[in-house]
Amino acid sequence: MRILFIDIDTLRPDHMSCYGYHRNTTPNIDNLCLDSTRFNNYYTSDAPCLPSRAALISGMFGFKNGAVGHGGTAADRRLFGADRDFQDQIDMTNLHSIFRKAGMHTASISTFPERHSSWWFNAGLNECYNQGGCGSESGEDVLPLALDWLDRKGSDDNWYLHFHIWDPHTPYRAPESFGEPFANEPIKSWLTPDVFKKHQKHTGPHSIMETGMYSDNVGDFPRQPGCCHDYDTFIKFLNGYDTGILYADYIVGQVFDKLKALGIYDDTAIILTSDHGENMGELGIYAEHGTADKATCNIPMIIKWPGYQGGHIDSGLHYNFDLLPTLAELLHTDSAPHWDGQSYAPAFEGKKTGRDHLILSQNAHVCQRSARFGDWLYMRTIHDGYHLFDKEMLYNISLDPFEQQDVKEAHPDLCAHGAKLILDWQEGLRINNPTIEDPMWTVMREGGPYHTRTDLEAYLQRLESTNRSEGAQQLRKKYLS
Repeated sequence: MRILFIDIDTLRPDHMSCYGYHRNTTPNIDNLCLDSTRFNNYYTSDAPCLPSRAALISGMFGFKNGAVGHGGTAADRRLFGADRDFQDQIDMTNLHSIFRKAGMHTASISTFPERHSSWWFNAGLNECYNQGGCGSESGEDVLPLALDWLDRKGSDDNWYLHFHIWDPHTPYRAPESFGEPFANEPIKSWLTPDVFKKHQKHTGPHSIMETGMYSDNVGDFPRQPGCCHDYDTFIKFLNGYDTGILYADYIVGQVFDKLKALGIYDDTAIILTSDHGENMGELGIYAEHGTADKATCNIPMIIKWPGYQGGHIDSGLHYNFDLLPTLAELLHTDSAPHWDGQSYAPAFEGKKTGRDHLILSQNAHVCQRSARFGDWLYMRTIHDGYHLFDKEMLYNISLDPFEQQDVKEAHPDLCAHGAKLILDWQEGLRINNPTIEDPMWTVMREGGPYHTRTDLEAYLQRLESTNRSEGAQQLRKKYLS
C-alpha cells in the first residue's frame, strides 16, 4: 500500500473552496474531495504548531505528553520516566511507527523538527528530508524534493510519505511570480468596515495594527501588511492569506499530477490536514493562531482511502490524534494503551462517528482552555496574552461562527456546563496520571505564555502612541501594578 500524508500549515477549512468558501482557493484539493471522506468538525486538541504535532504524533493530549508551548519546559515533550524501556514506548507507538509496523518504508519532507527542536517528530521514519529553511521556505523550495522522491520510489509498493508545506503560515510568502489571483475579486466577509474600526482599538500581539506580533514590522513580505490603517489594506492582507492557500494547493496539484503520471494515484491513500487554523479577526487577532477557539483549532481533514467510496461528509467532533487509532484499525496494527484517541474508521462507510464534546488548549500565546459542545464554544482564560479577554466567554458558533457576540450573561447554565466539562477532563487526566503536573501551570510558573515575553512597557507606549491609551491603562493596571 502507498500512503501520502499532506501537511499544510495554518490552513483554515472555512477558507477552502471544498469547505464552502466563496473563493476558489483549493481547486486541486476540491477534486481530491470527490474521492474522499471530508471531516467538518475536526480539531487539534492543543494549539499551535509544536503542541498540535506533539499531540498528533504521540496520540496524547498535551496535558499528558507535556509539550504545550513554544518555549520553556513545556516546549519539550515530557520524559517517559522510570518505566521507560530500552526504547521509549511513546516513540515506538507514534504516528509514523504505525506505518512501519504495517511493513512500509517511511519518509518525511519537513523542516518542522528543526524549527522547533522537536526531534521526536522523526521517530519511526526511515528517511528525513530537511530543506533547511526552518519554516521560512515556500512551496517551490520543497516541491522538488517530493517530486524527486516519487520519481525514485513512487512506483515501489508499501511506502508512506509525509510532505509538509508552510505557505499559508504567517508571514504570507507566496512568490511574487504567482501574481495577485484575488485582487479583483470582492470579499464576502463578516469583518465589515465598522468591525474593522473597532478592531483598530484592540490590544495584544497580532492586532490589525501590529500583524508582526508587537510591531508593524513583518520584514520583506508584501503580501502581509504590517499594519492595516484602512479597510483597503485589510483586503490586501486577507488576499495574502488566501493566496498562500491557493499557492499551497498549486504545489499539492503538482504532486497529484506526479502520482497520476506514475499510474499510482487511484490506489494511493491520501491524508490531507493541517496543524491549526488562523485568527483572521476573531477575538481581534490577525495573522496568528493564538487562541483555543474555532478559528485556531478547527482544521481540515480529508482522507482518500482505497477500497472505500468517496464523497462522504462526516460532521462529528474529532481530535487530530484520533487519526492514530483510526489508522491502526485500517492497517490492522495494534493500538497503544496510552493513546487518547478514538477510531472513526466507520466514517469511511458513511456511518456517523464522533464525540459529544472536545476540550481545546492553547498555552503558547495565551493560557486558555475551551469546551466545544453542541452549538457552543465555552472559553476559560488564565492568561489573556495582553488581549484583555474576560475570564469566561461563550459563543454560539452555529449562529456566530466568527465569535463576535459573547453571550455568557444570557446563558450561565451553559457556562457552568462548559466549566464542568473542562474540570472533569482535567481531573480525569490527573486521576489516571497522578504523578504529572498540568503543563499549563508549568507555563504560568515560568512567567506565562512564551509569546508574551516582551518589553511590555515599550509595547504599552506603542499602544498609547497609536490611539489605544485606554487599553494601555488596563494592561498596565493588570500586569504592572
